Amino acid sequence: MYLTRHQTEMGPRWAVDRKFLPEDFTMRLLLELPREAMVAVLREAMTEEPADGPLLPPVDPHHEVWASGVTYLRSRDAREAESETGDIYTRVYTAERPELFFKALGWRVVGHQAPVRVRPDSLWNVPEPELTLVINRHRQIVGYCVGNDVSSRSIEGANPLYLPQAKVYRGSCALGPGICLADPEAMTDLSIGMEIERGEAVVFEEELSTSQMKRGLRDLVSYLYREMAFPYGVYLMTGTGIVPPDAFTLQAGDLVRIRIDDLVLENSVEG
Repeated sequence: MYLTRHQTEMGPRWAVDRKFLPEDFTMRLLLELPREAMVAVLREAMTEEPADGPLLPPVDPHHEVWASGVTYLRSRDAREAESETGDIYTRVYTAERPELFFKALGWRVVGHQAPVRVRPDSLWNVPEPELTLVINRHRQIVGYCVGNDVSSRSIEGANPLYLPQAKVYRGSCALGPGICLADPEAMTDLSIGMEIERGEAVVFEEELSTSQMKRGLRDLVSYLYREMAFPYGVYLMTGTGIVPPDAFTLQAGDLVRIRIDDLVLENSVEG
């Protein structure tokens, strides 16, 4: 099943398999349920009204988005190269405990075909394509969407303690285009691809598989919930293994297109 959130004349409205759900439906209500009850609830709630209207980020305003770091070897290498204290990333990559950090509240997230931003006080900025897990209150992974964890590499590279400023700012988190409900076993070998257009030319293109991720998905969720509770569910970005070359930085006007299996998230870039 495929969940999307749309802008309508009456405000945001959720849909499943391109049919609107009731106006009072929220993701918060759905993610309070155990996984085995969710599909039945969606089937019963689905209307016959075709879903239309611009896509919004597939997250309710109060939801939290968290993120994981250094989960792919390529990410470890890139973070080592950018940092003046690169050895800490090797230690994180090999450690039992993963890197987890807060990324955004739902009302700060941008969706498909909405602009992301780069910080004007950062000289080196990159998109990070990431499988983003949707997790219910019962710690169950129930689905995924595409995530773009826009990052200021020059800020984090100057000092790892600057991570929040490098990762958390207006327009730094994009999710979309919708949520594919799936078991975690179906997410372990998904194709992730990213291309960046500048003008009419593709200036960067690369792809990999989630099978290259060092961390298990359930392991990441276990650590996230270890001393935290998410009564309305939570979204978790799982890190990136696609990193543009060191000479590349995002520019205003670029177009970032990220694909995970059949889902495509597209965002323009603003300065």
